[in-house]
Amino acid sequence: MEGNQSWIAEFILVGFQLSEDMELLLFVIFILLYTFNLLANGMILGLISLDPRLHTPMYYFLSHLAITDVAYASSNLPNMLANLVKHKKTISYFSCTMQMVSYLAFASVECLTLVVMSYDRFVAICHPLQYMVIMNWRVCTFLAIACWVCGFSLAIVQVSLFLRLPFCGPQKVNHFFCEISSVLKVTCGDIWINEMFLFADGVFILVVPLSLMLVSYVRILWAILKIQSKEGRKKAFSTCSSHLCVVGFYFGIAMMVYLAPDSSHQEEQQKILFLFYTFFNPLLNPLVYSVRNAQVKAAFHKVLQKNRSV
Repeated sequence: MEGNQSWIAEFILVGFQLSEDMELLLFVIFILLYTFNLLANGMILGLISLDPRLHTPMYYFLSHLAITDVAYASSNLPNMLANLVKHKKTISYFSCTMQMVSYLAFASVECLTLVVMSYDRFVAICHPLQYMVIMNWRVCTFLAIACWVCGFSLAIVQVSLFLRLPFCGPQKVNHFFCEISSVLKVTCGDIWINEMFLFADGVFILVVPLSLMLVSYVRILWAILKIQSKEGRKKAFSTCSSHLCVVGFYFGIAMMVYLAPDSSHQEEQQKILFLFYTFFNPLLNPLVYSVRNAQVKAAFHKVLQKNRSV
């Protein structure tokens, strides 16, 4: 690691080739989206902590999802916003490494949290009488900790493999942040081990969880169709459809980026996908779970009424 750092002090993030005026315009748009992300996810966390009716396993995991969204966006957006306003595209070797650890860890944690949330819905709908026994707080805490430990462990392995690589020549990364597959392309060493582990992580974090969720939701759908009450079916469909929207968007983009065959003409498309994912996915969760969720809306109205009465 020390040898690598003596060869290279910083990377140049190519990003998008834009004029200075366009960069300033994007800075204003992106900082508004980032601020809205912080406020929306902060609102979800606040409502869950303030309203006792939301102290359930589903909202416990939703709070972890909100924390992950804020952390993921904060891992790369501040540097990107600073570069836009200063019209520079450099990032130090250390900051780049920390950025890779952060975004890999939080992206992995979000994947695993979505899997746990699908399991929670499966138990709630398919085994309602045993729900509080199966999903007790000890189990919920263990599942949440397991998501975070596993996510950071995978990220540390990936970055540890990256740190062994030498660098030479111009360090121009064709991305707007230190995305690991883009940074690997500017190294001089043999990266087949890195690519193999990256693909294996993609299968473990994306394909396996998605397969488990599909199986869960097939069984959930079958159980919903057996519900006699029309109101019960509507409530179950509403909760599950919200989760499926988030899952489809998240896993769809991630699989297109990490599991699709690599080619040079796809690099610009992948940057756009990452940009869309970085800004809009953290906003999707609070919007979907607040607009489509009666309990969250009720908690929000309750807080507003308290403020008006004060």
